[in-house]
Amino acid sequence: MKIDILAIGAHPDDVELGCGGTLAKMISEGKKVAVLDLTRGELGTRGTDETRKQEAEEASRILKISARENLGLKDGFLINSEESQLKIVKIIRKYRPEMVLANAIEDRHPDHAKAAKLISDACFLSGLIKIQTELDGQKQEAWRPKHIFHYIQWRNIEPDFVVDISNFMDQKLEACLAYKTQFYDPDSKEPMTPIATKDFLESLTYRAQDLGRLSGCVYAEGFTSERMLAFKNFDSLVF
Repeated sequence: MKIDILAIGAHPDDVELGCGGTLAKMISEGKKVAVLDLTRGELGTRGTDETRKQEAEEASRILKISARENLGLKDGFLINSEESQLKIVKIIRKYRPEMVLANAIEDRHPDHAKAAKLISDACFLSGLIKIQTELDGQKQEAWRPKHIFHYIQWRNIEPDFVVDISNFMDQKLEACLAYKTQFYDPDSKEPMTPIATKDFLESLTYRAQDLGRLSGCVYAEGFTSERMLAFKNFDSLVF
């Protein structure tokens, strides 16, 4: 399957929280999007890896994701190893995305920054023809995405650019809340965590609203870029 965007997260729910609105917007414009979760989120304080799997499936349905896969790497102990890199390379070559959206370059959870570097390295290696991989017994062709952008997560990283998600904020929130074991529920008997607070749930809206205020729209999601961006024209910019 040839897709336009591959969104990768260290854990199920990273993608929805970091760039769910952007994915919903791109899909509404006819883009094909796939999601790759690196781990099952099995170390999460609330819920289980099985409930997280079910929640990821529901979130994918809400966002209308074309495909979603999970590499089953070890939650909490991501390693930027040859083995992990090649597993991601196989997925990149399978879907041949033009763009990859990856974890934040630094964050509260150590897996996020580790994943950011691991994904970036895999994207580069995927373009090297002398690295040979196979999928279902067939040799894969080298493929390097044109763009790698990192979404913003817990920390308030200064974005290099934002995407206007004003018409897709509700869909983003619905996809995030599909992970019902993870977020605020006053009736839950499970232990409290930083992302299970009411403030964190409300932050999804007010942080997007603040980026929108600064960029001239209602709601926005921010991204950082590994390289300088060039625009052919200003037609797509919002003033």
